[in-house]
Amino acid sequence: MCPELVRFFHTVGTMTAPVTDTEKLVWSVLEAERPLISQLHEKSLTEANMIFFEKHEDSLMHRAAVAEMLSVLEPNKKLEAVKLIEDSTNDPAPTNGALGPVNEWKLKDCIAVHKLLVEVLNDPDAALRWKLRCAQYFPCSTYFEGKCSSAASNSVYGQIAKSPENGGSNHSDGGEIADFVESNGKLETFKDLTIRT
Repeated sequence: MCPELVRFFHTVGTMTAPVTDTEKLVWSVLEAERPLISQLHEKSLTEANMIFFEKHEDSLMHRAAVAEMLSVLEPNKKLEAVKLIEDSTNDPAPTNGALGPVNEWKLKDCIAVHKLLVEVLNDPDAALRWKLRCAQYFPCSTYFEGKCSSAASNSVYGQIAKSPENGGSNHSDGGEIADFVESNGKLETFKDLTIRT
């Protein structure tokens, strides 16, 4: 179900009764067309939203769309909307084997969900939980302040930025670099790589 369609019919449904002839004409056209829209099939917007959820419950972005529409249609169900998002799972996506297991979620989608939790659902606690969860999936993300990002105070890049040579007071012994390399799968094989000229 298209979120814009739900939002549109929800807005139309909450409008005051038409008064002028023009308003009555527009209203009658909207009401006549509403059941014909293939996604609604004469169901309520809430029912259509839940049917959409049942068809796409494995998709993070579809769950987020359902959660947003639930908060629009039934503002008293904000906690249920947040739970729809938090119950999402980041399963490994099928790959050709060259890269090893890769999770389905994309960084840009997780950022969009975080913004939804902050700006639309207005739940700072859920947004923080989401940020911490995504920092594990995206350790190099500055948005989620992953442990290997320059935004994290204990990251390799954060330590370099704080080193005396770079105007900071702390100096990294390079231990974080080894941790970073080992945490990134097969990259440890390159840790002793020497380039000859």
